[in-house]
Amino acid sequence: MRGDTYTDPIDGKSFRKFLTYGYEKPRENVLSPSTLSLERHRLLWLFLKNKTDFFTAKHKVLHFAPEQAFYKRFRGLINLDYTTTDLNSPLADVRADICALPFSDNSFDVIFCNHVLEHIPDDTKAMQELYRVLRPGGWGVFQIPQDLTRVKTYEDDSIIDRRERAKVFGQYDHVRIYGRDYFDKLRSIGFKVEEIDFTASLTPVEIEKFRLAKGEIIPFVRK
Repeated sequence: MRGDTYTDPIDGKSFRKFLTYGYEKPRENVLSPSTLSLERHRLLWLFLKNKTDFFTAKHKVLHFAPEQAFYKRFRGLINLDYTTTDLNSPLADVRADICALPFSDNSFDVIFCNHVLEHIPDDTKAMQELYRVLRPGGWGVFQIPQDLTRVKTYEDDSIIDRRERAKVFGQYDHVRIYGRDYFDKLRSIGFKVEEIDFTASLTPVEIEKFRLAKGEIIPFVRK
């Protein structure tokens, strides 16, 4: 894998190529051998570094289902009061149901909830809980697998076979495919939402160098 064709911005290491990753439709050259980051992780890292004060200002942070690419790095930042949560993850400080969080109102400055909501049957309740525990003036990033060609989110509770769910939703434990209405659903909960295409600020060379998904939208929310 040694080489300098592609670079993982999370740790700065470069490789001749990245690894293949995916369930129903494996994607070639997307998994970083060093941090195990995917396109969405590298995109978020670059966004946080370049467009927020996440790495410098003091923040009380809640991180759902913490990703391996971020966990130790975020935990080691001295500016953060960092709490992880999940129902099953061994990396969770607090075992909790996202639809019934054990935190007080207005508790956190920053919330990360990435690639979680597509697993949650009652995503409305989950979004309401996220809104409740985020302090006024706080912000968050709620990434999801999204089909931007769809106007409306697709759900079908009648599909219960694991193989069929994987075919339809991309993964056996996903319960929906979010469309562009995802952003408006967040707004209906009370969030102010920016639909940020950070790749639009990068050159084609940079997008390829970091192996990003061109046009992927970052759902940046505020309360």
